[in-house]
Amino acid sequence: MSKNYFYIRTFGCQMNVHDSEQLASMMIDAGFEQTEDINQAQVILVNTCSIREKVALKIVSQIGRYRQLKENNPDLVIGVGGCLAQHWGQSLLRKNVGIDLVFGTHALDRAPAMIRRIQRKGGAIVDTSFREDIPSMSICPRPDNANLQAFVTIMQGCDNFCSYCVVPHLRGREKSRPSQNIIDEIRALVAHGVKEVTLLGQNVNSYGKGLVEGLCFSDLITKIDAIDGLERIRFTTSHPKDLTEDLINCFGKLGKLCEYIHLPFQTGSNSVLGRMNRGYTREDYYTKVESLRETCPGIAISSDAMVGFPGETTTDFEATMELIDKIRFDNLFSFKYSEREGTTAVNLDDKVPEKEKSRRLSLLQELQDCHTLEMNKAMVGKAIDVLVEGISKNSSRDMMGRTRTNKVVNFRSKENLHGKTVNIHITAGYLHSLRGELS
Repeated sequence: MSKNYFYIRTFGCQMNVHDSEQLASMMIDAGFEQTEDINQAQVILVNTCSIREKVALKIVSQIGRYRQLKENNPDLVIGVGGCLAQHWGQSLLRKNVGIDLVFGTHALDRAPAMIRRIQRKGGAIVDTSFREDIPSMSICPRPDNANLQAFVTIMQGCDNFCSYCVVPHLRGREKSRPSQNIIDEIRALVAHGVKEVTLLGQNVNSYGKGLVEGLCFSDLITKIDAIDGLERIRFTTSHPKDLTEDLINCFGKLGKLCEYIHLPFQTGSNSVLGRMNRGYTREDYYTKVESLRETCPGIAISSDAMVGFPGETTTDFEATMELIDKIRFDNLFSFKYSEREGTTAVNLDDKVPEKEKSRRLSLLQELQDCHTLEMNKAMVGKAIDVLVEGISKNSSRDMMGRTRTNKVVNFRSKENLHGKTVNIHITAGYLHSLRGELS
């Protein structure tokens, strides 16, 4: 009997990567085998993102190239899942002849059975319905003993309805996993050699909503911190309006919680924040950053920034630049506003011209690059603990690891130190990494 191979291509953030890990695990349990050779595959699965238009267009283009493979192999099954599948649903079949399966964000666990049905009976299937329970949240991907880090979903969905964002429409309302379910998964991961976990959710700060246990996010992290064998805890994404003092205090008292937080601010203008429906002011954001730095001196802070939101004036943009200059983030993910169908921002007037968006983004990124380089160079001379992840991408003679503040460090080593936590003396700071020597 010939093997039934599947190939997965993932677009998007860490949450999408984890969804693909879960999907792969379910496919293997259903009797399929994974391959990295797309020409060998009987099933191609595309796990999509729909946050920005540029990414959506790239995905559509990629699906078109896969369709060409079907001309040579009519039995090839092409499935599209994730946010873009949830967003476009049935219309994906009309836009892309050759797609056999469209499965939404709540249908991940049903994908293998639907693929089997298509292989037996033919036809196309679309499943984008929302469900009260989301079984895939509790699916634990097969542990890989070579991996030191793992993603763990703690909640899914969002109740914030920011005016530019499609996530609540595509992922549904907020749902949290029972804490014991999460603890059991992390213990199993640690037993397979995992030393660092990243807790995932569209808004992890609101964890616990709807659970009868009465736990909040800081309670959950405290329980995870007590797991023997686990060395590091991270989480993403964190909404500023829901960042509580209890959670901030965790950075000062929990030894396994890394000194790093990703805290998106989006814009430094209060008027734009209001139109975005973000639920906080720039002053609120400053206060929370100050509290984080008082509680945990040396904490690294990264963020998201958007330019060109409808109605953003030159003064509004200057307020964003002022906030960046005042806070000095370790890293910043920045992008131009992208109009997404179904959001309230689509109906706002005073659109910013594309050329002006590009100009503002360039200025913002130039400023942030200066800050990042400056902060990395300031690390020179310090001795820092680094969890070694493997061979460096830059040189086979070097090892690569990561600090607790999420900075990449490359260093020379004659010994394979994979999985070890070593002390590194930093000798150089670059824009995207640090260079060091074993202490």
